[in-house]
Amino acid sequence: MPPTMLYPLIRKFFFALDAEKAHGIGLTGMSFLESAGMLGLLAKPVTACPVEVMGLTFPNPVGLAAGLDKNGEHIDALAGLGFGFIEIGTITPRPQEGNPKPRLFRIPEAQGIINRMGFNNAGVDQLLFNVRAAQFPKRGGILGINIGKNATTPMEKAADDYLICLDKVYNDASYITVNISSPNTKNLRELQKDEALDDLLAQLKQRQQKLADQHGKYVPMTLKIAPDLDDTQITAIADALRRHRFDGVIATNTTLSRDGVENLPNGNETGGLSGAPVFLRSTDVLRKLSGALAGEVPIIGVGGITRGEQAATKIEAGASLVQVYSGFIYGGPALIGEMADAAAAAIRRKSA
Repeated sequence: MPPTMLYPLIRKFFFALDAEKAHGIGLTGMSFLESAGMLGLLAKPVTACPVEVMGLTFPNPVGLAAGLDKNGEHIDALAGLGFGFIEIGTITPRPQEGNPKPRLFRIPEAQGIINRMGFNNAGVDQLLFNVRAAQFPKRGGILGINIGKNATTPMEKAADDYLICLDKVYNDASYITVNISSPNTKNLRELQKDEALDDLLAQLKQRQQKLADQHGKYVPMTLKIAPDLDDTQITAIADALRRHRFDGVIATNTTLSRDGVENLPNGNETGGLSGAPVFLRSTDVLRKLSGALAGEVPIIGVGGITRGEQAATKIEAGASLVQVYSGFIYGGPALIGEMADAAAAAIRRKSA
């Protein structure tokens, strides 16, 4: 049976289970198939289309967004599906349980997902143990590590948590993402505001330079932003990214909006909405951000991609690379190749 026919059957089984339980079983199953050399049952090879961004050469422009493999336990299995790069995390200095369960909800009618996970993770040290056990980074695979703050750390000390994580993951990451846009850690999005953002970026940039000197290598750093920003905020963030010479920006995280899902089962659960309903909002922020950055800082476009042509739309709106998470849950591994082909064609059109 071809992989494209197999995944809908698998999805039917998993969608009958609790969403978070299905998530764990699915990842464990993928790792089993990978170790047994049977991952080809799920995925076809993805066409190579090397793209250079942030000084790194990505084998294709499609990455896995953070959140799927928070602790980096399934890196090799996910890499075997054909992603051009993988981002793990969000990770915090200390392990934390996250928010009470249930905290992950599917909205199949809209191809959406709401989560209020709350940065549940095993802590940065455990993540590094897992990364060092994986083959993907050793083979030169591009691995992003997404960092955040612990829920119990006061906001005035938030920078300390980011700096702890930055110090620890620096030597093991291809790039590092600073997540200040999850809606599920109290007041975290306040860090996107002018003075708080300026202060955080300045501290991170200073530490990045120190670490580059210390390790003899420069590891790029990106900022992940929310889709719930007005034009003034987008311009202010673009100015801050340029001023602090950040290496990239990921647009966007999940939304607090409920447009398109408010009358559907699970549609009014608390948390961040991802998947198809966030596509237009996320792409609008991406387009405006691209205009404000004027090509000075590369953008990774993520949010709501469920079809190949939507990956191309993100590239046309100003992204250099794209990521997927919720669309992958609904569309399966076949979506990776579809996105890669469409994104690569869009990149060629842009450079023609």
